[in-house]
Amino acid sequence: MGMDGAALDRIRALPCWQGGVTAEPLKGGLSNESWKVTDGAGAWVVRFGVDFPWHHVSRTHEAMVALAAAEAGFGPRVLWSGPGVLVTQFLGARTWTEADMRAAPDRIGAILARFHRQMPAHVSGAPAIFWVFHTHRDYARTLAGTPLPPGVDLARLMEVNAALEAAQAPMPIIFGHNDLLPGNFLDDGERLWLIDFEYACFGTAMFDIAGAAGNAGMAPDGEDRLLLSYFGAEPGPDLRRSFAAMTCAALLREALWELVSARHMAAPGADYGAHATDYLGRLSSALDLYQSRYGKLT
Repeated sequence: MGMDGAALDRIRALPCWQGGVTAEPLKGGLSNESWKVTDGAGAWVVRFGVDFPWHHVSRTHEAMVALAAAEAGFGPRVLWSGPGVLVTQFLGARTWTEADMRAAPDRIGAILARFHRQMPAHVSGAPAIFWVFHTHRDYARTLAGTPLPPGVDLARLMEVNAALEAAQAPMPIIFGHNDLLPGNFLDDGERLWLIDFEYACFGTAMFDIAGAAGNAGMAPDGEDRLLLSYFGAEPGPDLRRSFAAMTCAALLREALWELVSARHMAAPGADYGAHATDYLGRLSSALDLYQSRYGKLT
């Protein structure tokens, strides 16, 4: 039986359905397999995924955060979860693009401020932390000895990583999403939803703020609106520098994520090398801008 047949059998065997089910695959993920499933009670998303230790991803942790996000009103209702499977409500909402993110920095800042502030009251279990600079160092260890695309100097990227870490301004610990790609925003015409919580942990708000800006390719005026919406006031020079540095760090994270994925994963249709090249190009431009404002990275 082919992969689709096996997946359909696995879907039908889940104990959460009311009546018969129909299923169709959903596209867009680089590391998970998702299906839209309809049963007698409505439409749902079935998401299959295993732990990815090289990406620090635990599906048990992801399911806990998905439940917490639903309870807090940020994510869709969770119908059922089990080892390697998460079933959530299908919202029928539109998945955002980079252009959507660039057009709505105020909405992004507002939902992030609420998410960061409200989620700690809903998450449970042992606390987990996301610190992107540690992630980069761990990715570099994973990539040691791996053939890399031409021009990728891992040692130099780790020097850049250390300089960007040193540029961070102290901020309160919050609970962040930490993977704010366009596909993780859903818009139902009335409000925004967040999905895909593999990397959601305690950490610094600046990573979500800067990650959203970098992943959207926001222009300076969009960044200004995002920062004002999040902080409620014009940020000072230390926060501005921290934001610019973290934008570079978020782009570096995406590039290294792709390179590590190319070593360990093979999602159908995913071109990890092309994505890595794209983000390395974005990183180069962001570093040039940072250094034009704040001086050469050491």
